[in-house]
Amino acid sequence: MTEAPKTGPGETARGLIRAADRAVLSTSLATSLARDGLAGWPYGSLVLVATDHDLSPLLLISDLADHTRNIAQDARVSLLFDGTAGAVDPLTAARLSLLGRIARDDRPGPLARFLARHPSAQTYAGFGDFHLYRVVLSAAHLIAGFGRVHWLGAADLAPPTVAPALAAAETDIVSHMNQDHGDALDAYANGLLGRAGTGWRMTGIDAEGCDLRHAGEVARLGFPAPVESPEAARATLVRLAKQARAKPAGA
Repeated sequence: MTEAPKTGPGETARGLIRAADRAVLSTSLATSLARDGLAGWPYGSLVLVATDHDLSPLLLISDLADHTRNIAQDARVSLLFDGTAGAVDPLTAARLSLLGRIARDDRPGPLARFLARHPSAQTYAGFGDFHLYRVVLSAAHLIAGFGRVHWLGAADLAPPTVAPALAAAETDIVSHMNQDHGDALDAYANGLLGRAGTGWRMTGIDAEGCDLRHAGEVARLGFPAPVESPEAARATLVRLAKQARAKPAGA
């Protein structure tokens, strides 16, 4: 029997980041907000997160929030991605601390990707004080379990391909899958990912996989190999649907 190839730290890190819909954002407390001499102290807050095709985390945050005022003074941030949910011993599961610099990104494409990932954010996305921010990756510290500890640079985290043609077609692909192939999306979630329920929807697709959502639950379906075009993505999605439907119930 051929042993399945082990996932490298870069691929593990990318999978963990892309699978997350929230993270802990750490910033340095701004002088204007300091209380009792606490300027510069680390300040953690829970944020919703999506990722762009190049893996850059995307955040939609308010100018009125303390963390936004903090980054106006110091753009260096950290995001903690927690992949330990459901683990009997959380210390055996993966988690990652990402380091980078954050800045406003007012382009409509990244905002659309964030809103697809987080439909509830539509209710406040148009408020004048909310803006999208992008974190440019500098490094990450990955703990993938006992003895599996890695410092990764930006080059280690970079996806094997960003696939501009696929990114340009993403909206059409997602719309088509949600409108015409809901049964396939349920098959991915139920048969390949072990998730329950029907009515799963696709929220995004990139070269390494696609993102699914059902109510408040999100799931990440990784591709067997990176895809670089809409045609390659379609072929992969068809193969995965056949694989999911052929899997015995409960397997």
